[in-house]
Amino acid sequence: MRIVIIGGVAGGMSAATRMRRLNADAEIIVIEKSGHVSYANCGLPYYVGGVIEEEEALLLQTPASLHARFRLDVRISSEVESINPSAKTLRVKSELSSESYELNFDKLIMSPGASPVVPPIPGIERAMTLRTVEDVERIFNCVAQKPANAVVIGGGFIGVEIAENLIHRGINTSIVEASPQLLAPLDPEMATLVAREMAKNNVELHLGASLQEISESTVVLSNGAVLAAEMIILAIGVRPDIKLAREAGLTIGARGGIEVDEFNRTSNPDIYAVGDVAEKVDALDGSSTLVPLANLANRHGRVVADHIAGRSTRPVKTIGTAIVKVFDLMIAATGWNEKRLSTSGRAFKVIHTHPNSHAGYYPGAKQMALKIIFDAKTGEILGAQGVGIEGVDKRIDVIATAIRGGITAPELADLELAYAPPFGSAKDPINMLGYIAENMMSGLLETAQWNQIEEFKDRGFQLVDVRTSSEYAAGSIPGAISMPVDEIRNRIAELTNKDVLVNCQVGQRGHTATMLLKELGFNAVNLDGGYLTWSISPAAIQTKEHEYVS
Repeated sequence: MRIVIIGGVAGGMSAATRMRRLNADAEIIVIEKSGHVSYANCGLPYYVGGVIEEEEALLLQTPASLHARFRLDVRISSEVESINPSAKTLRVKSELSSESYELNFDKLIMSPGASPVVPPIPGIERAMTLRTVEDVERIFNCVAQKPANAVVIGGGFIGVEIAENLIHRGINTSIVEASPQLLAPLDPEMATLVAREMAKNNVELHLGASLQEISESTVVLSNGAVLAAEMIILAIGVRPDIKLAREAGLTIGARGGIEVDEFNRTSNPDIYAVGDVAEKVDALDGSSTLVPLANLANRHGRVVADHIAGRSTRPVKTIGTAIVKVFDLMIAATGWNEKRLSTSGRAFKVIHTHPNSHAGYYPGAKQMALKIIFDAKTGEILGAQGVGIEGVDKRIDVIATAIRGGITAPELADLELAYAPPFGSAKDPINMLGYIAENMMSGLLETAQWNQIEEFKDRGFQLVDVRTSSEYAAGSIPGAISMPVDEIRNRIAELTNKDVLVNCQVGQRGHTATMLLKELGFNAVNLDGGYLTWSISPAAIQTKEHEYVS
């Protein structure tokens, strides 16, 4: 059996090595367009910044090492020009020999990846992309010329990573992002924390503006701004590389990737597709989606090898779990965000918390922001986000596992997680999310979100801030009166309205106050996430801007 694989990174190479472990006799040929194979493309930004000092560290394998261990025939600097599905042949051109040849296959695995989105605007040829080792070498050489300034177009994962690493190189760096926030998987109140971290580290942000034109030394934005740009990095997203698939008559899905079944077979049963080029199945609603994640590509590569080898396998769905480092922050997300759920029509509830990474009395604890979204009726966890200096990765991984395992939001309270003061709390932040969800779903607690405050005001609710007087003096929600939680019983007569919206700093004291007020006959609602969540929300930012203007 001859198995030909187009693409020697992530999914393609996982399929090749797994196939060899399952079949010692199969002829396995890997065709890779670039001059390198099995490289760590997720590490490319860190090579630019000097965090990864040697390029060789990114090159996990070579054609020689893969042949020595797995007897793989890896052909780098080779491009597949066309596929003839009926004849089961490929046309391959070797850049090294400048020759083209025909190659037959019994099974074909397509893993060509995705191509950077390059908008057709004047001067775009000056912009560099970051997908391959060749790309990073070009960028590295540009950095070596010590440019004074750089502009990164795009505020997604790659954009913020490369911006950070350019700052590490001493280059004045700006990010241009067409949407009003960085990192689209986050909801706006969580993305604000990322923007603050970037600004703190001297990254100039231009949000809500798009690239219009590139000159010899500047870029022009849609809002009229002109930025000095000796160096330009384009990171506005990627598109599945479907050219070969389309020309071969394979079915292209609604999301623009190759349509595949549960075994990653295309519309041709002898041709498979894995990685960024293939559409995936969203675990939350079964819809087709595009998720360019290396771990998912590797898993699908394994599924394909097992299927070709005749082994039983199971479908691999995705919830889109991802994490990124931005200076001192780690930012992670899994599942759907609130924006997507709002457009889907699905009823959901939200919890914001601001717990410490480990026990507060143990030195070095860092505060983080966690957000979880769950089905209002069933408690099914639909998504989560986290931002913080420490501990975010651990909590997002637990929630992602809970989603795949069918654990509901209230059941997070029951999870037995490793605890010692240097690592967590007796009531871990995950457990606390479960307690709050349990209270909400049982009807014991009603909460309001940061973007509902004006709605509650319009309904006649009185805003009561139950923090200390000093906390209140340092900043408060407009219209809120100060009544520290320990003074409520003695000052209850000051509350002339039975409808009360309570806030504290992060929600915990607010819960205590809300329960007390309910016992005293009030219709009390707690502000989810407290003043801290409101303070990082667009509502607070708009309030501050209004105050500044006035």
